[in-house]
Amino acid sequence: MADRSPIAIIGAGSIGTGFALVFAGSGHPVRLYDIAPARLDTAIGKLHRRLADLEAFGLLEASHEAIAARVTTTPSLEAALADAVLAIECAPEDLATKQAVFADLDRLARSDAVLASATSAIPISVTAGSLAGRARCLVAHPGNPPYLLPVIELVPAPFTAAATIARAADLFAAAGMQPVRLEREIEGFVFNRLQGAVLREAYRLVRDGVASVDAIDTVMRAGLGRRWSVIGPFETADLNVEGGIDAHARRMGAAYARMAEADGEDCAWDAALVAEVAAQRRAVLPLDQWPERTVWRDRALMALERCRRTTPELQDGSAMHPR
Repeated sequence: MADRSPIAIIGAGSIGTGFALVFAGSGHPVRLYDIAPARLDTAIGKLHRRLADLEAFGLLEASHEAIAARVTTTPSLEAALADAVLAIECAPEDLATKQAVFADLDRLARSDAVLASATSAIPISVTAGSLAGRARCLVAHPGNPPYLLPVIELVPAPFTAAATIARAADLFAAAGMQPVRLEREIEGFVFNRLQGAVLREAYRLVRDGVASVDAIDTVMRAGLGRRWSVIGPFETADLNVEGGIDAHARRMGAAYARMAEADGEDCAWDAALVAEVAAQRRAVLPLDQWPERTVWRDRALMALERCRRTTPELQDGSAMHPR
């Protein structure tokens, strides 16, 4: 039987409202708290507008009204946490603020509740390392908006209990998200480090007069972004060269190393690293299945292209950005 226990969301900004949609949409009662009561009214208005859009696109499993009715607001943190099995901190990206919130969560939440931080970069060992109940604390970093980008990074500290990670993964997965557990803490986690690497290079290309902002966005929107919406960077490299990712590294590794060195970076792919990446790819996709996977990739891109050609909002990148 599906768990429909209460979920507490601390902070009624865009991420908090997004999480409210995720969990209310999967049947949980959600209690939304914010230190500023006016933001709660704003959040409910935003929630209704997002639900109306989701309903118009046929993306709700229940009615707009039924889902909205599962979300209640409260000016009391203690009331928000009552019986909640998961509390998600969505406070501003300020360490002192997050530490104060977690101290309150540890004091007020039920003893077996999972306490998660939706921080974009701050490790939980810094936020909750001094708490008595730190074993039930971890980072749960979403994409924005979480109701449309279902990945959730679970980042434990060395002190986070294995049961906490498992419970968090179960709750997010049951709500339709895809939990990804990081093996160790690192600032920015995976999502923002990958995003940051692209942004750093994009800024550098503008700075050096190589391309305009719009040109770079077009390359991403019409090229890399489309491909990455189907497969990630490792699978892209694996499928781009017959023979797989180790063949790709032999063909392209030196060129990528020269690009990095020209910008003062040292990120050459040594043989041991390529062998490890190749071994992980072959565990997912044996080389004898490579041809049919490339056909699948192309058909998936065809399906996306068909959707773009028949959906006004997706034509030319966006209806608000005509070409």
